Amino acid sequence: MKSIGIIVPCYNEAAVLPLFYKETTAVMDALADRYQTEFIFVDDGSRDETLKRITELSMTDARVKYISFSRNFGKEAAMLAGMEYAVKHDYICIIDADLQHSPSIIPQMLDYVENQGFDVAASRRADREGEAKFKSFLSGSFYKVINKISETKISDSAQDFRVMKRDVVKAILSMPEHNRFSKGIFSWVGFNVKWISHENRERAAGETKWSLKGLLKYAIDGILGFTFAPLKLTFFSAGLLCLFSVVGLLYALIKNIAVEGYAPNLPLTLAAVFFTGAVILCSIGILGEYLARTYTEVVNRPKYIIAKTNTNVNHFTLEGE
Repeated sequence: MKSIGIIVPCYNEAAVLPLFYKETTAVMDALADRYQTEFIFVDDGSRDETLKRITELSMTDARVKYISFSRNFGKEAAMLAGMEYAVKHDYICIIDADLQHSPSIIPQMLDYVENQGFDVAASRRADREGEAKFKSFLSGSFYKVINKISETKISDSAQDFRVMKRDVVKAILSMPEHNRFSKGIFSWVGFNVKWISHENRERAAGETKWSLKGLLKYAIDGILGFTFAPLKLTFFSAGLLCLFSVVGLLYALIKNIAVEGYAPNLPLTLAAVFFTGAVILCSIGILGEYLARTYTEVVNRPKYIIAKTNTNVNHFTLEGE
């Protein structure tokens, strides 16, 4: 009998966890004759009773394991922690706790990876119905930009909800960077992926954890993590400035010859100076972002710290497990 580890990143999901557990266990119990199931709930420093709800579930169901962070490290760290523990299983599933991902399609995903020759079965949205229009616009714009400037192509409707074979997860875990952008990593490692259209669902309970600030940081991580285009933009800007300078110099020389007493216009000069300064500052900012990420990798701090767990995980924990 093969095994599957179901990773559930959680941040302030106390209200929805009982509903998620009920729906997901009903699906997996129907597959009990074919798969041994283990649930890995990763509490990402929740401030509500998320950990309490998970520990209550673990007391009544031995399949429920939990990893609780010392603070909020982000969903990327939560997924990483889950994969580091669940890599022992034949198949690894990642699913959100808010029930916007439908547990009912997990059997279909398993069929694709076990019987139909795929390494990954991943969901992508059939539409963005129910999502704020401004958020949809920003999300769509981000994926259009990153797919134009990066060699790693990412579907704008791709979700983290997926079932993967163990070898795929091992490949993902071989990438040690701290500033992780999982959608890019999932795409970069390759493998044979089966995409499944998934209708967008409303949250069963609770509130979304994605703020505009969080989405902006996520976009920056994706762009800086999977393309050097911002660095190339510096050279492009420098080339344009040189061209403008040559044109301006020729114009000034010609007009100085043709018009007696001609003097450069002060406002245009100031505008050129300000524009040049803006480009220089922008270039320094881009270089600073890459330098900061290099510093993060060199310092090599833990990607997360575990405060409480009922598992034996190969990571630094405050409990020393």
